[in-house]
Amino acid sequence: MGERLRVGVVTPLGEELCRLVEGLEPRLEMVRDQELLPPERYPADHHGDPSFVRDAARQRRFEDIIAGADALYGIPGEDPGVLRRAVEANPGLRWVHTMAAGGGAQVKAAGLSAEQLARVTFTTSAGVHSGPLAEYALLGLLAGAKNVPRLQADAARHEWPHRWLMGQLREQTVLVVGLGGIGREVARILSAFGTRVIGTSRRGEPVDGVAELVHPSELAAVVGRVDGIVVTLPGTAATEKLVSAEVLAAVRPGTTLVNVGRGTVVDEDALVGALRDGRIGFAALDVFTVEPLDAASPLWDLPNVLISPHNATLTPAEGRRIAELFADNATRLLDGLPLRNVVNTVEFY
Repeated sequence: MGERLRVGVVTPLGEELCRLVEGLEPRLEMVRDQELLPPERYPADHHGDPSFVRDAARQRRFEDIIAGADALYGIPGEDPGVLRRAVEANPGLRWVHTMAAGGGAQVKAAGLSAEQLARVTFTTSAGVHSGPLAEYALLGLLAGAKNVPRLQADAARHEWPHRWLMGQLREQTVLVVGLGGIGREVARILSAFGTRVIGTSRRGEPVDGVAELVHPSELAAVVGRVDGIVVTLPGTAATEKLVSAEVLAAVRPGTTLVNVGRGTVVDEDALVGALRDGRIGFAALDVFTVEPLDAASPLWDLPNVLISPHNATLTPAEGRRIAELFADNATRLLDGLPLRNVVNTVEFY
């Protein structure tokens, strides 16, 4: 029979997707008990119903699944503290797959030892969300180019103004900050529109659809030449406030900014100032420095801001795509091949 892999399902995952994974890789045993998992409030709800509580007996059964697993599908409760306890409780644990594309942040927050980080391989769901996030980026860039806030304000006043000029993406230049899976998909779509794309890269490797590459340290020097900025980077020590007050001071007035990476990459206080004085004409924000966004944040009341609650990745197909990615990685693990989306446990992305 060869090697088999016992996978503890510790995040909400319906029976249909459990069977899909087992069908794609028959050497897997998806160990699950739906009674021990919080109900999903919507498809691919990895947290589950927050009111769900296990009694003592069910908690012991849940912990037994974790202790006997070779791998975990998800992080229990999306809680780094629980992840740490799971790694400590199971010395045979080899692999943990996180539901988030930015699962490295959860691994970092777990505070694992060097030995534990070396023993357990962590992978993320990066790539699954590239399509939805690229579409959201396109939504934001189009809304900025067409000045949707002005259209909405006129409609609210029942006002038919004199005709005015709208922007066109094919005549614009857009800077994509981060050329991972999401950034590459954004560049591909924009190039199809005829948009000139500039992308940031530390290595300088050519990317389809990207006309010019710049180092991330050159942002302040290049933003004055672009009409839109799309941020796709993960939140790490190296990317914190990369889109800084200095960068935002250098933008061309009326620039559109879209953030589908992590909120920490943008200096949020500086962004508020740039939105107020028109340096940023429109911003579409799916991520924020602190989530949920504080009800007192001025971002809520600015007319030139579109806020979405870290929701841009959610589509009906998300759960299936993560399951397929997990099954592919399980095959790779069992066949001794490199896994996809392995977390860098130095920079945690």
